[in-house]
Amino acid sequence: MDFGLVLQTDPPAQLLIDRMKRAETAGFGYGWTFDSVVLWQEPFVTYARILAETERMTVGPMVTNPSTRTWEVTASLFATLNDTYGNRTVCGIGRGDSAMRVAGRKPATLARLGEAMHAIKELAEGRETVVDGTAMRLPWVKDGSLPIWMGAYGPKALELTGRQADGFILQLADPFLTEWMVKAVRSAAEQAGRDPDAISICVAAPAYVTDGSDEQLAHAREQSRWFGGMVGNHVADLVSRYGEHSDMVPEALTDYIKDRAGYDYSHHGRAGNPDTAFVPDEIVDRFCLLGPVEAHLEKLEQLRALGVDQFAVYAMHDAVESTIDAYGSDIIPAFT
Repeated sequence: MDFGLVLQTDPPAQLLIDRMKRAETAGFGYGWTFDSVVLWQEPFVTYARILAETERMTVGPMVTNPSTRTWEVTASLFATLNDTYGNRTVCGIGRGDSAMRVAGRKPATLARLGEAMHAIKELAEGRETVVDGTAMRLPWVKDGSLPIWMGAYGPKALELTGRQADGFILQLADPFLTEWMVKAVRSAAEQAGRDPDAISICVAAPAYVTDGSDEQLAHAREQSRWFGGMVGNHVADLVSRYGEHSDMVPEALTDYIKDRAGYDYSHHGRAGNPDTAFVPDEIVDRFCLLGPVEAHLEKLEQLRALGVDQFAVYAMHDAVESTIDAYGSDIIPAFT
């Protein structure tokens, strides 16, 4: 199992770069960032620095979207990084949540997302494709490689992931939901004539290592409760589309947002987000990895048995460095 570190591109950029270097030393193979350029700094600038100051780390957004940048710009950004530092990027992509809503725009449709994934991959790998009716190619790309990993929750998005994407990003670490969604992705891949086992599976969630005490567990929950609110934005979309009780979406995913009142993106992805008080402790525990080292090892082993290839640590809390170090000393070695 690979491990990734997910950070926001808050200033100063040097702090993020230093943490990614620390993570590589600890054994993390992937460095991910948010991609909401109104809320945080432009990630692709920082990727160049991370790649220049690490040796093996693969970097990318978790996740970008089809609308913030034109597709040829996105492809050229990745291709330029790959040409400069070797093929060490991955394109995590979704319909767009914070990046689009903060700018007053709607997330992309799945049809548009599918077109974008195809075009970005083709261009970044040096092939000709059509973008909005115009045939184009990046003639300077040589031996480019860009895996496209799609973030998804709902049935139609899971189907698109299995049919087209190179990898699946699931932003929660609940074993029951992981099993359900991985099966949906792999079933769609098989129906599309693809090898379902060739799709990389990445689970991403907050991780907080404690000393095993009730006091530290309570603190870890408060530091991670924001995640249930972030996931709740996507779940609310599913409920509006499929209803509160639908055979299409597990109630284990949708039930908890019944008391959700709204969401202010100025607190997006941050500990102490006041719009996430509706998230119960049960959801925090199910969606995240909290507790002593032994609890992390147990849950990660469950996820690995379900076919998860990478666990990406969301580290938006008050223990970023200690979490990196604990994973490097006590957790990553058990899986590599």
